Amino acid sequence: MRLAFFTILFAFTASSLALAQNEYSFSIARLKYAGGGDWYSDPQSLPELLKFVRSETLLDVAPEEDVVEPGSTKMFGYPYIYLTGHGNISLSSDEALNLRRYLLGGGFLHVDDNYGLDKHIRREMQKVFPEQEFRELPFTHEVFSSHFVFANGLPKIHEHDKKPPQAFGLFDSHGRLMVMYTYETDLGDGWEPEDVHNDPPDVRRKALEMGTNIIVYAMTN
Repeated sequence: MRLAFFTILFAFTASSLALAQNEYSFSIARLKYAGGGDWYSDPQSLPELLKFVRSETLLDVAPEEDVVEPGSTKMFGYPYIYLTGHGNISLSSDEALNLRRYLLGGGFLHVDDNYGLDKHIRREMQKVFPEQEFRELPFTHEVFSSHFVFANGLPKIHEHDKKPPQAFGLFDSHGRLMVMYTYETDLGDGWEPEDVHNDPPDVRRKALEMGTNIIVYAMTN
């Protein structure tokens, strides 16, 4: 199990996690990055997603996310890290190296473009994995059926440029998806409370289900 792996491998960071989260089996974190982009956007999205995950699965995840920076060793205490925003992101060479170690060590990063992040995240992830480029995930990938079934891949949640939603990935040497980049879907908007973006209930449900799939995949691979 992913949880057991992280508990053993990164035990040295466990004491640094917030005491309020200790009653739960694991926590997730949001990545606070430099560069001027709004890493904090959709502030209610993750608590809403985590509430859904707790109600729809057996995962004992803490109901609130923590915040970590890409250069911090605290990152290694989380099996799933979320990155979102509309604008620029900048990683120093030390931050890129720390993120690379986290991901190759078994960590998982979910990048969710909130519109405007695309060119920046592609550039910065080249610092982390210069030997790789994002590859589009086929609809048959396990992440689309890890809990709920999405036979046609990512759901469309928020319209920007009338482009289809796409999921891209970076993989370790064993073929494990370690970075998932969700583009032209805006899952985080769909996770927010219904009255924030006025998404129809069925659209919001699809966003929450897809988010659940990503966390389940991260915890079991």
